[in-house]
Amino acid sequence: MINIPQNLQAYFGNFGGQYVPENAIAALNEVEAEYLKAQADPTFQDTLNALLKNYVGRPSPLYYAENLSNLYGHDIYLKREDLNHTGAHKINNSLGQALLAKRMGKKKIIAETGAGQHGVATATAAALLGLECDIYMGAEDMERQKLNVFRMELLGARVVAIHDGLKTLVEATTAAIASWLKEIDNVFYVIGSAVGPHPYPSIVKEFQSVIGKECHEQLSSLGKHADHIIACVGGGSNAIGIFSAFLNDESTHLYGVEAAGEGLDTNRHAATLTLGKEGIIHGMKTYVLQEENGEISPVYSISAGLDYPGVGPEHAHLFKTGRVSYAAITDKEALEALVHTSRQEGIIPAIESAHALAYLPKLCAALPSTPKQTIVVNVSGRGDKDMHTVFSALKETIEI
Repeated sequence: MINIPQNLQAYFGNFGGQYVPENAIAALNEVEAEYLKAQADPTFQDTLNALLKNYVGRPSPLYYAENLSNLYGHDIYLKREDLNHTGAHKINNSLGQALLAKRMGKKKIIAETGAGQHGVATATAAALLGLECDIYMGAEDMERQKLNVFRMELLGARVVAIHDGLKTLVEATTAAIASWLKEIDNVFYVIGSAVGPHPYPSIVKEFQSVIGKECHEQLSSLGKHADHIIACVGGGSNAIGIFSAFLNDESTHLYGVEAAGEGLDTNRHAATLTLGKEGIIHGMKTYVLQEENGEISPVYSISAGLDYPGVGPEHAHLFKTGRVSYAAITDKEALEALVHTSRQEGIIPAIESAHALAYLPKLCAALPSTPKQTIVVNVSGRGDKDMHTVFSALKETIEI
């Protein structure tokens, strides 16, 4: 594999790059060139914005969570990405990349998925735009997310089961990249998170930045300033999307929450920034959970969308520079937050989003009671897809 260090736009500090086979460089350069043209093309932008408004249902609400606010003594707002068409933030990016693929004349798109929300969003965009679609998914995740597998197939996508390794997101991503390299001239790879070789982390950030832009405008219209913003982090697309509008405002504190699984003192977690070290994975330099010999570590989370052993390179940079604080939440804490939010606000979040919500009481406990702080939690997805997992995990502990 090679890397092209002279392209400074490929990096966030020391992280990013294009650690890919040489035959992928031309394809990546083609994607970048067409993306930059599309960004400057009013027709492309108008088409995307119209779809985001009339198809996705944007802007997503910034909801004042009165019950949580009364409980914690601060003003709590929830950015409701769970109300988007297909049920998560993923559709923002999938539509943008699918439009880009069509602009480039590609007839087929492929994607990886863990929790299934990116797969569903990509299959949705493919159906809308008349594109052939293959979705790569670990067999373990397919079992956990049977409903989303059916949704993808109903939308006309072919779901490819991956039985390698732990049969989860990392293996699905590896398989998707291998498939893309075999058909690189004819296929567009729709990467679902802010990961991978340049230009994908920047492309995904741009298409997800609509979350942060809306949030900033919505707060301003209320005469509010965000003191704290919380988002879950696997690869990190929803987090970098909402953080993007606030990165230059040092008075807004940003928190990324990753998966501690069964505990940081076990090998059953996916806390990449908490316990990982610098390395190469899926075409990028970033933080990676790895063994002493450099092999990628097996990872685990009850959340199929967070069990990834790497993280987006911009998150690696924000972690190393200290601009964003990162914490880890266990399965148990996430499930408790899911139940709590459901019963406090009548909102059932995705297990991924529940990790961010689980950090809320920890943050509030560390804040002085006055003055009141304005806290935004990005609810990146809704919990419909997780009901089988939640039921299995909680049937012995809560009244169903």
